[in-house]
Amino acid sequence: MAELHKSDFENRLVAWIDSRLPLPSMMIKEYATFPTPKNFNYFWNFGALAVITLVIMIATGVLLAMDYQPNVNLAFDSVQHIMRDVNYGWLLRYVHQNGASMFFIVTYIHILRGMYYGSYKAPRELLWILGVIILFLLMATAFMGYVLPWGQMSYWGATVITNLFSAFPVVGHGIVTWLWGGYSVDNPTLNRFFALHYLLPFVIVGVVFLHVWALHITGPNNPLGIDVKSPQDTVPFHPYYTTKDSIGVCAFLAFWAVFVFFFPNALGDPNNFIQANPLQTPSDIVPEWYLLPFYAMLRSVPDKLGGVCIMFGSILILFVLPWLDTSPVRSARFRPIFRQVIWLWVAAVIMLGVVGAHQPIGLWVPIGRLCTLYYFFHFLVLLPLLGILERPLPLPESISRAVLGGGGGPLPSGATAKPMEKA
Repeated sequence: MAELHKSDFENRLVAWIDSRLPLPSMMIKEYATFPTPKNFNYFWNFGALAVITLVIMIATGVLLAMDYQPNVNLAFDSVQHIMRDVNYGWLLRYVHQNGASMFFIVTYIHILRGMYYGSYKAPRELLWILGVIILFLLMATAFMGYVLPWGQMSYWGATVITNLFSAFPVVGHGIVTWLWGGYSVDNPTLNRFFALHYLLPFVIVGVVFLHVWALHITGPNNPLGIDVKSPQDTVPFHPYYTTKDSIGVCAFLAFWAVFVFFFPNALGDPNNFIQANPLQTPSDIVPEWYLLPFYAMLRSVPDKLGGVCIMFGSILILFVLPWLDTSPVRSARFRPIFRQVIWLWVAAVIMLGVVGAHQPIGLWVPIGRLCTLYYFFHFLVLLPLLGILERPLPLPESISRAVLGGGGGPLPSGATAKPMEKA
């Protein structure tokens, strides 16, 4: 008979379970005693916030699906039924509807934090790639979810975005026909999008599991971007960062609640309160705010195929970011030029979002093209050149020296520092 795993839990029931399925031991190891760099700031809260948002979105989505009808003749009315007749249906829908925006807010900040502190660099390249896959799946899920209420913007947004695939030679029209389930956006399209919108969040859960697994294998990055040198550089995840994350979670949920209870439709489009009408085109078709930068890139190129390639390329380029940035230093704290250009890149992305919200006429056209050009210039030209030309500032010998010794002062009593490794 195989020897059972020895459990250290005092509770007999937990010990019995742990000896046969050591899940409690694994959770203690990975989420309680897990050694974590002692210098995390509040930007490291956003990974936990993203996970909590995902759980809330799945829970509210499953409950909403119980009363939703994925039929072009019933979808719009079923949403009104949820809002008016289902107990607390209005709350479920407003949490879910605004949750999409909250999810993108925390995800975008999480990605920006990774870019600023160099969390995509070796040995965390696969960790970063899994994060980009999550972003791509999140965009697809959000787009399909936006179609489900079957309002004017839902219908015409689906028509415009799915038509983009027709730009691809040979296979384009076949992809569009498959997405539509016919030759126009109709009932089969809505059924497909509903099925995929329900399925993809669980796919995201699987990729998030791999993302967290990769994080625990390589270890987390930190604001200094230097490797952990000794036990004095770390603290247990619990109670230090569970407490810190709890503060962030409370603040974030309060921020979310402000939109749910006071401005529930502020981030939506008024046209989506009108039932879909294939015979009446809205004056301006725009996606949700979190997709506007990519929509602006699409419209910045006169050629349809070129615009589609630029739009998808703006996401695909993130996959190769670990190899485009050739600097041996991770954190922007020690990269004076990079610390400036990363904020120029952020400004370009924000401006693209503003451009995407306006019709492509007048001054908005050259502004959109200039920002699109800088978006790719940052990745393809600036990052490789900075790795050669930029002179980084001296790095601290260890996290403990930087945190407790004032950067260059003596180490705290009992702490030792190994020779500095190349970051």
